[in-house]
Amino acid sequence: MKIKTFYTCQNCGSQSPKWLGKCPDCNSWNTMVEEVALKSGQADVMSFPATAPQPISEVSGEAEKRLSCGISEFDRVLGGGLVAGSLVLIGGDPGIGKSTLLLQATNHLAKSVGSILYVSGEESAQQIRMRGSRMGVDAAALYILTETSLEKIITHVHRLKPKALVVDSIQTMFTSAIESAPGSVSQVRETAGRFMVLAKGSGIPVFLVGHVTKDGSIAGPRVLEHMVDTVLYFEGDAGHPFRILRAVKNRFGSTNEIGVFEMKEGGLCEVKNPSELFLAERPLGVSGSVVVATLEGSRPLLVELQALVCASPLGMPRRTTIGVDHNRLALLVAVLEKKVGLNLAGQDIFLNVAGGVKLNEPAVDLGMVVAVASSHLDKVIDPQTLLLGEVGLAGEVRGITQPEMRVREAAKLGFTRCILPAGNLRQVKVKGMELIAVKSLEEALERLM
Repeated sequence: MKIKTFYTCQNCGSQSPKWLGKCPDCNSWNTMVEEVALKSGQADVMSFPATAPQPISEVSGEAEKRLSCGISEFDRVLGGGLVAGSLVLIGGDPGIGKSTLLLQATNHLAKSVGSILYVSGEESAQQIRMRGSRMGVDAAALYILTETSLEKIITHVHRLKPKALVVDSIQTMFTSAIESAPGSVSQVRETAGRFMVLAKGSGIPVFLVGHVTKDGSIAGPRVLEHMVDTVLYFEGDAGHPFRILRAVKNRFGSTNEIGVFEMKEGGLCEVKNPSELFLAERPLGVSGSVVVATLEGSRPLLVELQALVCASPLGMPRRTTIGVDHNRLALLVAVLEKKVGLNLAGQDIFLNVAGGVKLNEPAVDLGMVVAVASSHLDKVIDPQTLLLGEVGLAGEVRGITQPEMRVREAAKLGFTRCILPAGNLRQVKVKGMELIAVKSLEEALERLM
């Protein structure tokens, strides 16, 4: 019988009956790889166990029981703990600490709830043991399996009946039902689907570790992120010891929560008060340095914004940002020039968020503008002042969400003054904090400088 083949884009999963140099869907070049079609009778491997339809009123509405991973920052991002039968995907750059985090979490789970199976397709059992010894991982109920065959892994799961399963990584797994290489779109989609059926059918929570591409997204088909219940990204700068675990999808909790960790020799350590840590090395009496408050889920974070403005020898001055949107800086610089009258056309502007944190909310606009103006005019901003507010194109300072939560966090760290939008003044009542309400950018700069 003639074998039927097709070509699949390894970037987006698009299929074509013939080879194409450029994918017609995602416009990527040289990503079409030949794969063999599923054999007859193998297309139903991802089906769930047969169940009868039932009215929604008769479905149990009890809250899901959660297991604590022993790491409060990890539990926070998961929504309060690990839900039985959930499928969690963790992605991040190589060496960022994905395996380290899961090894520490499974060590606690093995000691508290019972047997845990850790499947590795990239490291040997001896390598995992050496790394675990350095971190104090010694739970007798933590089982290590080095295997890449999906069928053999499921056999061990049925035999051991673990309380949780870790697969590191999904790109190394393969099933004999598909005649393509491990890591291909078909293999990743099929193996992830089988693990999903395993989790939902047995109630065993499953962690999948995923590699990321050059643009930071998880490698494999996009449907992989749709299959799982929770998608977590482990972020961090190679030059900083801090790591941020961020949820971008969570069916059992908020998608705005983050967990902050610090990488040390003995593994990942939780950062209970990240604001204090991010501001620990802040220079005092220096122009271009301000403090802003960003909100990550239910947690306010105080971070330092640093700006440097200097004369440019180039015909096209540079606008360089680290941790904030480049286009947002260009917009705010134009507002400074038009509405305040600062001449920044021939100036190089560099803006950095200290600590490797990424800010993506408009509440830090006022801090960005004041930092640039402070560096350009060489005026020092009071180090005990917090800046809050969104800046519009007309130079107005607009209100933000949850202002009192941000101001309370600043008061805990010893800040005594806050510049905030006039529209938020009635919402904030914090003792010991001087609140200065402003309606325009020009008014804010007058009060500060």
